[in-house]
Amino acid sequence: MTNVKRISSLLLLLTAFIWGTAFVAQSMATDYIGPWTYVFSRYIISATVLIPVSLISSKHYKPKEGEKKGSIRSYLLGGATCGLFLALASVAQQAGIKYTPAGKAGFITALYVVLVPVFSLIIGRTQPKKLWISVVLGVVGLYLISVKEGFSIASSDLLVILCAFIFAFQIMSVDHFSVRLTNPVILANIQFAVVAIITFFGMLTEHTPASAFREAGGSILYAGVLSGAVAYTLQIVAQKNVEPAVASLIMSLEAVFSVLTGFVVLHQMLTVRELVGCALLFLAVVIV
Repeated sequence: MTNVKRISSLLLLLTAFIWGTAFVAQSMATDYIGPWTYVFSRYIISATVLIPVSLISSKHYKPKEGEKKGSIRSYLLGGATCGLFLALASVAQQAGIKYTPAGKAGFITALYVVLVPVFSLIIGRTQPKKLWISVVLGVVGLYLISVKEGFSIASSDLLVILCAFIFAFQIMSVDHFSVRLTNPVILANIQFAVVAIITFFGMLTEHTPASAFREAGGSILYAGVLSGAVAYTLQIVAQKNVEPAVASLIMSLEAVFSVLTGFVVLHQMLTVRELVGCALLFLAVVIV
């Protein structure tokens, strides 16, 4: 592993830690504010915070020999694509996490670690045979976590599962555009702006009182600055040098951090059945 890849992997690990701890902040905010409003609020902060960083970054990210700088149209297309998937995934996750414990939601979201290699296989990237072992373990683990008596799946779990699928597309989109565009910070900034624009219209349907913003302000600020501006930018920066399947594996460790944070901060406990499911899903993450 080269130094560049090693550093990029460490950045993805930091990303996973920030995302994992953000699950608790997101869970606490659901008591006061709707999903559309929450997602809009956090990403408008992310976009705003990153503007000066984007301006400064232009001096440091210059095309390598034989590399195209990337047109404004290319950045807009990349930011719009990544932003669309991020907006839909974030709203689905926030809506589901209201009724799904933070640690459990973190593990279900980590299903993207299996989905990303599968999607890579579909577009022609060869994958090792052990991938299919991970798929089976991941499905069994997800079943134990989500399926209740009577073979029903809670609607909140279904939303978090949907979130995992959309996040997989977001990771693949980041992989596609980050290696083709010189400045990952600008790509991240446009992504956040697109999320804010999309969720603004959904926010108008929730009629949130000013007092709710005060109650959820700490969570919004944490998610906007750290989980958004810092972590998602680190994701794009790091994925320029790390394969999407490997990147998804490292980032899936957010599930571990979310469980630990949920236990320490919210005192959330999982049943034995759910713990076994989490263990199997985590094993799938490790194998892949």
